[in-house]
Amino acid sequence: MDIRPVRVVVTGHDADGKAHVTSDEESKEIFHRDHRPVALTDLWQIPSVPAPIDFDGRLALTQPFTLSPDRGGVKLRIVQFDPEPKHTTDRSDGHNVFTEMGASDEHVTNARHPYMHRTETVDFGIVLQGSITMLLDHEDVHVSAGDVVIQRGTNHAWSNRGSEPCLIAFVLVDAAQDALAPEHT
Repeated sequence: MDIRPVRVVVTGHDADGKAHVTSDEESKEIFHRDHRPVALTDLWQIPSVPAPIDFDGRLALTQPFTLSPDRGGVKLRIVQFDPEPKHTTDRSDGHNVFTEMGASDEHVTNARHPYMHRTETVDFGIVLQGSITMLLDHEDVHVSAGDVVIQRGTNHAWSNRGSEPCLIAFVLVDAAQDALAPEHT
């Protein structure tokens, strides 16, 4: 897998209160395993909302990789999904993959795709490049560059059935089922 580097430009204030660039570098926080055509690049994490404005969200990423943000926090991530090998749906190692990410409890066993999972988050996914199929419990939704997915704690998996990589930017926001507000009509 040829992992696309992600440049992160961070701004802040100098001693005189003037805006300036505090860092400009490629993210080094990449989670990838050779047996899976997916690379997760974490760009920033904040511990709570409202966010402390001068908090260095890169420092929070130096801890062991986690799929979800910290309780009450937010995480920014770019995920590269390379084309999925035809044999992927025959694999039974989904639980092992999520265990490697510290997310074994988020894996959905006996699902229709080996990488089906569910997080206690509201996720804003913006497809930057390519296309991909989002699998839910009983339906597939094809999304392409420019499309946005707002996922609210649902079972899901991603399957790149095409021939080109797909890049999606995710803003992951911690959530709780018991904090759900009634739907407005």
